[in-house]
Amino acid sequence: MGLIENLVKKVLEKGTIEEKIQLSESVYRLRIKSEYIKHVEFVPGHFLRLGVGIGQDETSLKDKVRSYSVWDLDRKDGILDLAIATHSGGVGARWVESCEAGDQVHFRWKKGNFLLDTSADSYLMIGDLSALSHFHVLKRNLPKGKQVQSLIYSPKVEELFADVDGTKPFDFYQMPENPIKEIKAKLKGLVSGMQGRKMVYLAGDSRVCVALNSYFRQEPNWETKQIKTKPFWNPGKKGLE
Repeated sequence: MGLIENLVKKVLEKGTIEEKIQLSESVYRLRIKSEYIKHVEFVPGHFLRLGVGIGQDETSLKDKVRSYSVWDLDRKDGILDLAIATHSGGVGARWVESCEAGDQVHFRWKKGNFLLDTSADSYLMIGDLSALSHFHVLKRNLPKGKQVQSLIYSPKVEELFADVDGTKPFDFYQMPENPIKEIKAKLKGLVSGMQGRKMVYLAGDSRVCVALNSYFRQEPNWETKQIKTKPFWNPGKKGLE
């Protein structure tokens, strides 16, 4: 392990993989335990910057850290859950397939801006497999009485997993990768059923995020504050969180 990696490890927080469970063909749940988690300030929508390629000399340093949504967190016991998909075949996918319970991990807290916003009356959540755990934690923490509609898609609908409590609060759809046309065909019906102040969360494939962000600005003429967007991955590129 090189000098730079040793320095990186020293500035990151430390934790231990307490549990690893395969949720579907290409998704794993990791439970990480750390004293640091007992004292962290958590808002639903926060991320974890996780070292996933430390010790692999063939991997560049910038590709050895990946961001994952915090799916669930228990400050009392100092544990959090992540859901990591492997369909990309990248360094994070290879790491989660090979890691084991008991392994040490290095991480840093990342707040970001794709957070829970409780100011709307009705919500629409649209995204792919990579966004599902993020949407789960947002939905679980919305106040009672909020209306939530959803369009969560995957080429293999069986890959779309339940929340940590076993519930499936979203509508799952079998759609191809980059299904902009298919999603737009359903949007008019979804939006028409929303009441009061409306808000949409768009996440996952960057192509879909860009296209739908433009759609909501131009078609229903929503304001910027009503549209929250987070491209989790960009086909053909590395390093996009």
